[in-house]
Amino acid sequence: MIARGQIEFMGYSVKWSPFNPNRLAVSTSQHFGIVGNGMQLIMDMKSKTLSISHREELSDGCYDCAWSPVTDGHIVYVAGNGEVTLLDVASKKRIRKYHEHTAEVYSVDWSGTNKRYIVTGSWDNSCKVWHPERSKSVRTFDEHTNCIYSTVWSPHHADLFASTSGDCTLKLWDLNDKKSVQTIPAHKYEILTMDWNMYDANILATGSVDKTIKIWDRRSIKKGPTATLTGHEMAVRKIKWSPHKMNVLASASYDMNLRVWDVVQDKKLMKDTSTSKAFEHHTEFVLGIDWNNFNEGIIATTAWDETVTVFNTAKSFKVKK
Repeated sequence: MIARGQIEFMGYSVKWSPFNPNRLAVSTSQHFGIVGNGMQLIMDMKSKTLSISHREELSDGCYDCAWSPVTDGHIVYVAGNGEVTLLDVASKKRIRKYHEHTAEVYSVDWSGTNKRYIVTGSWDNSCKVWHPERSKSVRTFDEHTNCIYSTVWSPHHADLFASTSGDCTLKLWDLNDKKSVQTIPAHKYEILTMDWNMYDANILATGSVDKTIKIWDRRSIKKGPTATLTGHEMAVRKIKWSPHKMNVLASASYDMNLRVWDVVQDKKLMKDTSTSKAFEHHTEFVLGIDWNNFNEGIIATTAWDETVTVFNTAKSFKVKK
């Protein structure tokens, strides 16, 4: 393990800074995120220690965060009271605070492609797109019939983002269209997470309460998933494709494990030959993971055991294959 840090509340989300290879943002909540307060933390890694350099205290749980890809030190975080807050870490000033969602905001992402827009997903069944220089949301997308768990911008197309929901669908949206451009009934149970492959604009991954991860080619959805990854013993809470290798995917689960997958599809045999390693370094549900863009193989995790860890996935410890 490279570094480990203790936090006061349960960890929900962790994100590496796109400007500083040793800085993390961590969203946390008290009492399993059901009642109590929250904190948005900024943590810095020095030697083998993760220390808190700034904290924003919230009156409700803090569930997710995203760094600006344009301005160093700007971050957006979301909360259980429906608020979306834009913070300047350097000045410690809250630049903007939005309150249009009518229920918990569970996800947020800042586009690294168009670099202007932020997307949020809420338990009010809607996605909203925001511009940091405007006082109101730019557009609302509300086709989902159940709470939204994740919203992620495409790393390939500036106007495209995806959302997953308790209605068991993955939807793709274009900013220029009021309706979703594609709906994928990806699982039979709630879909908690998704991610776009960094190297192929058509490859997506979804993770579900059904304990599986499915790989999809959006050009051939009717043929079903190109691979189904099994190994987690409980719901898959977060997945993240590697920014350095096309076939490497990380997943976090309520089974307290992080798994790192080598995703391989043998098209000739029509057989999934994917393999994974499980890292058992948390003692509670693992909710947040993120790859370090500067250093290949380095990943950060956070969990309900009130810790944040950083380690090299190429080096194994307490590994279960």
